[in-house]
Amino acid sequence: MPNNQLPLKKGGFTFKRFFVAHDKSPMKVTTDSCLLGAWAPIKPDIQNVLDIGTGCGVIALMLAQRLENHSCQIDAIDIDPQAIMQCQQNSLNANFQTIRALNINVNQFRIDDNACYDLIITNPPYFQSAVECRNAERQLARYTESLNYQQLIDAVIRLLKSNGLFCLVLPYHVADKFKQLCELNRLFLCSEMQVKYSADKDFSLALMAFSFHQNDNFLSQSLCMRDDHGRYSQPFRELLADFYLFRK
Repeated sequence: MPNNQLPLKKGGFTFKRFFVAHDKSPMKVTTDSCLLGAWAPIKPDIQNVLDIGTGCGVIALMLAQRLENHSCQIDAIDIDPQAIMQCQQNSLNANFQTIRALNINVNQFRIDDNACYDLIITNPPYFQSAVECRNAERQLARYTESLNYQQLIDAVIRLLKSNGLFCLVLPYHVADKFKQLCELNRLFLCSEMQVKYSADKDFSLALMAFSFHQNDNFLSQSLCMRDDHGRYSQPFRELLADFYLFRK
C-alpha cells in the first residue's frame, strides 16, 4: 500500500520541525499544551521566558520555534529529573540552543530582580488527589499537591516583570476560581480563549493570559477543535499550522 508520509517515531510526538520524545517524562505531549504553546501572546521585545513544569519540554520547544528570530532565553524548569533530562535531549535534537532545562522546584526558584521574565507559561497540575496515580512521578506532575494555585501565583508575582505576561491552560470548570484568585493578587486577565472539543460539547479548556495591569482592551476568543464531521476545524488548523502534521 503506497504511503507518501515518513513513518512516525514511537515514544513521542512528531511535529513539523521537531520530535518530542516523552517516554521518560511523567506527563506526555497533550493537546492542551500544544494549544497553549501556539496561542500564548508574544510581545515584540521579549527576552526571557520561563516554562514552569516543562515536562518533556513541548511548550518550551514550540516557543523556541516561534521565537527563533528573537534573542530570547527560555528557562524550562521541572521538579522531576527524568523530565528535565528528556527536555534537554529534545532541545538538543531540535537544535534549539535557547532552551535551558533546570531541575528545580519553582517554590524554591529565585533569580536576580533585574532578570525577571517577560513571559511565564505553564500547563500546571490541576487534579485534586482523589485517585492515586500508578507512580509517584506522575502523581507529582498531575496533582495540585506539588504546586497549588496560590503557590503558582506567588511564584509569578516574584518572577514576572512589571510589564510581563503570565499564560496558562486550565480545565474550563476551574478557570473562574483561578481568575478570582489572580484578581485578589492583583493579576488581571487580559486575554482568554475558551476551547471545546466539538460544537455539541461544552467548553473543556480555558487558555488565559494575565498581567499586572488592568486592560480595557480585553480579548475574548473561542475555539471549536472539530467540525460537524469530526475533522479538525479550520480555526484549529490555522492555530497549529506551524506545528502539526495535518493529514489532508
